[in-house]
Amino acid sequence: MQIAVLGAGSMGHGIAQVSAMAGHTVVLRDIDEEFVESGLEGIRDNLQGGVDRDKVTETEREETLERLEGTTDLEAAVADADLVIEAVPEEMDLKKEVFSDVEAAAPESAVIASNTSSLSISEMASALETPERVVGLHFFNPPHLMDLVEIVVAEQTDEATEAFALEYVEGIEKEPVVVRDSAGFASSRLGLALGLEAIRMVESGVASPEAIDTAMKQGYGHPMGPIELGDHVGLDVRLHIAEHLRKELGERFKPPQSLRRKVRAGKLGKKSGEGFYVWEDGDPVAMSGEWGEDGE
Repeated sequence: MQIAVLGAGSMGHGIAQVSAMAGHTVVLRDIDEEFVESGLEGIRDNLQGGVDRDKVTETEREETLERLEGTTDLEAAVADADLVIEAVPEEMDLKKEVFSDVEAAAPESAVIASNTSSLSISEMASALETPERVVGLHFFNPPHLMDLVEIVVAEQTDEATEAFALEYVEGIEKEPVVVRDSAGFASSRLGLALGLEAIRMVESGVASPEAIDTAMKQGYGHPMGPIELGDHVGLDVRLHIAEHLRKELGERFKPPQSLRRKVRAGKLGKKSGEGFYVWEDGDPVAMSGEWGEDGE
């Protein structure tokens, strides 16, 4: 299968990697050559990490890289695509614009998918003349390590597109769950509710971020606690999704003030080096500030 992934950030290049590892030919596209190269470098680093841990063979790494190419040319990226997956920033108008550009340049048979974690797939599809070929493919971060993919079925998605999406997800050895298009889908809605409540608990002095995260990992088997996960995803992303779900679903998704203050201060989590934790070399090494307060 020929796949185009639009957006070479952490999600985009991760999706490109798992698709190429499954045997698909992949074009990774972004608006700037520097972004494209950064995404390809991220894939190379991930694959080398897999080799170092004996999870990926040298042959698998080389074959995966041979199936990948990068470009800044959208029309060239999607010209022969069977599947186009957008992973651009979480802005509805931008996603609609990208979808329209893809529809104009991609084959009529191509399935067009969004990796959005919370925005309406049905609204995106409404921008197209052929909305029945639109579907959500919500990967989790990082895509090369996380097994789950939400297949989000829009109001317009036809049965053939849904079946295509299911076959693709199973073919890249991920675990699919099919959900109907609703604000936050299943995972973002539930995951965010847990994350916001965890931050409120820190604010009110119930426990430290580390204690809350440890409780959820050891008591409930979560691979990562809700506050560390927020830092990992990006506190700005968490805030953006919370504001969207508050608008759609009500005040229970109102963002805590400490989350707002962190974002205003540029303390976005792992990607900035500090959020609710201090991060070094990709790992949390200490809590930021005094637990129970914002410390800012």
